[in-house]
Amino acid sequence: METTKTHIVHGGVLRYLKHDSETTGTPMTLSVFVPPGEGPFPVVIWLSGLTCTEDNFTTKAGAYRAAAEHGLIVVAPDTSPRGEGVADDPAYDLGQGAGFYLDATQAPWASHFRMESYVTGELTDLIDAEFPTTGARSIMGHSMGGHGALTLALNHPELFQSVSAFAPISSPTRCPWGEKAFTAYLGSDDVAGWNRHDAARLIEAGAARGVYDDILIDQGDADSFLADQLKPELLKAAAETAGQKMTIRMQPGYDHSYFFMTSFIDDHLAFHAARLKGPQ
Repeated sequence: METTKTHIVHGGVLRYLKHDSETTGTPMTLSVFVPPGEGPFPVVIWLSGLTCTEDNFTTKAGAYRAAAEHGLIVVAPDTSPRGEGVADDPAYDLGQGAGFYLDATQAPWASHFRMESYVTGELTDLIDAEFPTTGARSIMGHSMGGHGALTLALNHPELFQSVSAFAPISSPTRCPWGEKAFTAYLGSDDVAGWNRHDAARLIEAGAARGVYDDILIDQGDADSFLADQLKPELLKAAAETAGQKMTIRMQPGYDHSYFFMTSFIDDHLAFHAARLKGPQ
């Protein structure tokens, strides 16, 4: 990986990185924070939401003080492949910046939009190879990235010790954002196959049972996307049906922005740190 920028923050080192991805067939960018000390350290992967790059979380979330205190490497990849020859759409909720953390099966998306394989394969392997990690990792995210964190953790439990989310798209098969993206990326011939990428349906089917002792969700009650797109009540109902512990905190007055995330990011890092102690 090529380092494009380096900053010292809270005693640790923050790097912006770029590499040629075999999975997506494009250059991919990310940031990696390594806390002070010798290591090795466990890893927390952050997945961002629609329209974001790796820079939104890196500059706005205020995560690195707590990450340094807990001794956590924090990785923030871009949200999709980008560049010349990569399919796109003029709308903000499809195409570049809107990868939905799945592997597309439909043209023109299938050749590059392979974010599930990228995050759970190439990215995790690169981080373990290039940085002083313990091999233990957790995952969290916001909005589309909250959907991604939940579904990747539920589909790949061997990779992640814990999962949390801010304002996740709880059930993409039952909201406009998800229906649009899944129709484009996965096609409409096998709508039942969409359920593999739906956190509420996965939890209802028992995918978290015996794997995650708790799942932490924060949601602002002044979020403009709450009723139509995010629907945390579907996650709550799924957890109750499955007997899965899930801590859903409705935060009064908070919206969908990074002002919300920076207010509670320390809680999420502490939640993951408690489950990442020592080599796994």
